[in-house]
Amino acid sequence: MLEKTTRMNYLYDFYQSLLTPKQRSYMALYYLEDNSLGEIAEEYNISRQAVYDNIKRTEQMLEQYEEKLLLFQKFQERQELINKLKGTLLTNPSKEEILTFIESLEKLD
Repeated sequence: MLEKTTRMNYLYDFYQSLLTPKQRSYMALYYLEDNSLGEIAEEYNISRQAVYDNIKRTEQMLEQYEEKLLLFQKFQERQELINKLKGTLLTNPSKEEILTFIESLEKLD
């Protein structure tokens, strides 16, 4: 569950501008503020099922955006390359090794 929550938080960060205000609000309350479905339903005076359905649809939309745009995947790859570069810099790398990392980072964009 924690892995899904973390993924949804990242996807929300990357794609929230593509969501409606209501979708943004429900996702922020549920994932960022850790409100329950009941708490959100009470705040908006709707059923828990309506909140659940909206959140599930929004999760699917976020996954579809990621499938097409790959912003989160590229972010993860970039972070991995940066971490490898940092590790390599500690071992007195050659210029070629550093250039290889830089070229890999450039390819991501």
